[in-house]
Amino acid sequence: MSAPIELRGAVVAVTGGARGIGRAIAEAFAARGATVCIGDLDGDAAAEAAREIGGGAQPFQLDVSDRDSFASFLAAVEKAAGDLDVLVNNAGIAVLGSFLEESDKNSDATIDVNLRGPMIGMRLALPGMVVRGRGHVVNVASAAGKFRAPGLASYVASKHGVVGLTASIQDELRGTGVTATTVMPFVVKTELASGVKIPFEFLAIGPEKVGAAVVASVENRPREVFVPRWGHALNFLAMLTPKWLESRFRRSIGDDRAITGVDAAGRAAYTERLERQTAQVVTDEDSAARADPARP
Repeated sequence: MSAPIELRGAVVAVTGGARGIGRAIAEAFAARGATVCIGDLDGDAAAEAAREIGGGAQPFQLDVSDRDSFASFLAAVEKAAGDLDVLVNNAGIAVLGSFLEESDKNSDATIDVNLRGPMIGMRLALPGMVVRGRGHVVNVASAAGKFRAPGLASYVASKHGVVGLTASIQDELRGTGVTATTVMPFVVKTELASGVKIPFEFLAIGPEKVGAAVVASVENRPREVFVPRWGHALNFLAMLTPKWLESRFRRSIGDDRAITGVDAAGRAAYTERLERQTAQVVTDEDSAARADPARP
């Protein structure tokens, strides 16, 4: 039986919380009276988001792929707001294009942020939650964690990893009072999805719907949540559909448009920011390695 968490006054940490889905999650928790701690690689953007959200929201600089950075973030959250009640591992990146043309740097960055980040965060946050006998972790994956998407191979691999990782940890946490939920949005109208023509675009959702689903998960503690919820039915239908029929349908709607249909100009702002932040992380890691030769 999971210990209840009263959202008013709860301490909530959201990674990648300065923009997009992460910001919507932070806003949704703040609206319920939680003390929201926004971690983001872009510290200035985190500070701006915290100011605009208000309600005691606090900003922190965070590189989720670096254990020391994540540990410092959680320690700062505890010092500023108290024991952590909810950790939302939301930070994520997506690189589009053919897998064979993708650089090792971009593949590594995708896995480091999207999969290794939640692993680090849970290893650091869960022990304290287990000792206290209460707490909840939300790992924001993607519907790509259940389906496939040409042109997003590394992203899909990372999200499949998050889905499997969370499912396994859910069983390990049984009886501790601590729980974990995987939230899997379909296409969300954020900068991460920019520059790609989406089939059935009218089905794309706003980030606020994901924020609402994440907040709701603290109250009902489901193992997995699709956003929108019809994703559960679609996932079940996909398992029953013959592969030849599924493949024919996917080809008919142009499922390879993340390779063939990317609008570079429409995606330029996201791509430039991603390249700048990736370069920053690489520079920081090189500096740390020079300072500590034993650092891997």
